[in-house]
Amino acid sequence: MISFKELDAYKDYGRALEIENGTIRAVVTLDVGPRIIYFGFIDGQNIMCDNRELLGGRTDKSYEELFGIGKKWENLGGHRIWAAPEEWPLTYTPDDVPVSYIKTDCGAIFTCNASEKAGFEKKLEIIMSNDCANMQVKMSLKNISDKSRDCSIWALSVSTTGGTLVLPMNTDDTVLLPNRVISVWPYSDIKDYRYELSNKYAVVENTAEERPLKLGFDLKKGISYYFVNGEVFKKQFDTFHDKKSYFDNGCSFETYNCDKFIEIETLGPIETVAPNGEIYHTENWSLYKFDNLDFSSDEAIDKMLESL
Repeated sequence: MISFKELDAYKDYGRALEIENGTIRAVVTLDVGPRIIYFGFIDGQNIMCDNRELLGGRTDKSYEELFGIGKKWENLGGHRIWAAPEEWPLTYTPDDVPVSYIKTDCGAIFTCNASEKAGFEKKLEIIMSNDCANMQVKMSLKNISDKSRDCSIWALSVSTTGGTLVLPMNTDDTVLLPNRVISVWPYSDIKDYRYELSNKYAVVENTAEERPLKLGFDLKKGISYYFVNGEVFKKQFDTFHDKKSYFDNGCSFETYNCDKFIEIETLGPIETVAPNGEIYHTENWSLYKFDNLDFSSDEAIDKMLESL
């Protein structure tokens, strides 16, 4: 059974809404964000990164010219909604104003004040299963500018450290044509020891390495698994690679890896959004308890995933 509790404070994030079903718990910020700042088993760890002080902020003259003197962007951690393509400072909205929400039978819908400077209104909905470790995260962006925009929803889960991300790659037999895309950002080392590619999987390990690593993939299967401290965070999402285009050379999934966190990111396809138009993107989240890790081969990973 779903229960709700408004918290006076969650750590140093201010007010928050807690939603739980006896198996899993989610906490969404109300004074900033919105961020799903906590997601985990009732008796488990927080899959999200929630160390606000560690993550810090960023600003410069161009940022203050757009959003106001004294404004800065904070990573904040947790799961957030962004717009692609990434652009400083336009897509880095401060997210520093209160969030409104309405409860539903199985969760809540969160809306932040529309950012006229950025030209978007963000909406986040949580739909939690009644008695199991599944939760749906529905996101939308509304174009509140006076011009059409080519953009997509970019959903980023800034997650806790120390785990291993497993991505099922495309295995279609396309004969004479390529069947997968891998994008590498310029600050990444192509020889970085934290990732390994095989015929079926990309495996990315999060360590104490400070140097950032960012990779993108066209995950047509729309599934990712993050193994961390005896638990597995699974994301599923719809992809449309056969019908639509994606930013960043065709990526529907991206991951940013550093010593403070690992980002597990999904993207929707590129859409032309008219003024007052809206686009949508949905992720299905699941949690499992699992501690028999073996990333040594495709066959070993197959066996792990089949047992979930």
